[in-house]
Amino acid sequence: MIRKTLVGLMVISVALAFGTAAFAKKAKYEEGAVSGGGSISGSVSLKGNPPPPIMEDLNKGKNVEFCSTHPDTQKGGIRPRVKVVATGGKLTGTVVFIEKITKGKAWGWKNQNFDFTTCDIFPKIAVIKKASKAEKKAGGVASITNNDPDILHNPHGYSVVGASRKTLFNKPLPSKGDVAEVSKNLARFKQKKDKHFFLQCDQHNYMEADARIVWNPYFAVTGADGSFKIGDIPAGKYKVTAWHPYVGEVTSEVTVAGGADAKQDFTLTAK
Repeated sequence: MIRKTLVGLMVISVALAFGTAAFAKKAKYEEGAVSGGGSISGSVSLKGNPPPPIMEDLNKGKNVEFCSTHPDTQKGGIRPRVKVVATGGKLTGTVVFIEKITKGKAWGWKNQNFDFTTCDIFPKIAVIKKASKAEKKAGGVASITNNDPDILHNPHGYSVVGASRKTLFNKPLPSKGDVAEVSKNLARFKQKKDKHFFLQCDQHNYMEADARIVWNPYFAVTGADGSFKIGDIPAGKYKVTAWHPYVGEVTSEVTVAGGADAKQDFTLTAK
């Protein structure tokens, strides 16, 4: 009798485990109308001084004559590369987003294009998402455009986890106007693992850009004044994170009331 009971309990436990796993696998963000939604707004500050720029010697790389036409290039072909931008203590390029919200407004996603221009990448910090099955076929999640005449660029996209990098794509763009559509490659993102997207040119490795991988449409990227606003949020209590690829992240709990704006400022400390 005891043995039968134990076997029965084991069967129930396995069934529950499989049921939980199946539910977790199927759990996705649900788009819908938000009635009486609120918002979260504030600013992100930097505590301490931003790190000094990296002084890149363009003479050591390829296409020196053209790449030196970059407007930031100094005497002798030296180009300062700034990783952290803060004006008056306010941090530019910080991604602020709500964690683990499973239902709310529609994505309204617009293709994120990275421009390769004058041996540089724009934007420097952005937001990226996993391509759905439809987006994987049709594209429209992310792309890279070569705007430089007669310059071979080789965009290489990675998912960064700690000190390790996983290649997502590596696509040469030999001519001006060439576009790499990479939505299909971004369908490989895993929510529990992938957070940081890194883009680099294999021909000019000082060309870099970063993006936060988001899993719902509740996000914003701070501007020059460090400010942000996220709207159309269902009333409730949320964990909100401010993330910068070269400073770190901080999370706060924020309560949003229907139709009201919740104020929340963040401070990140320079490394």
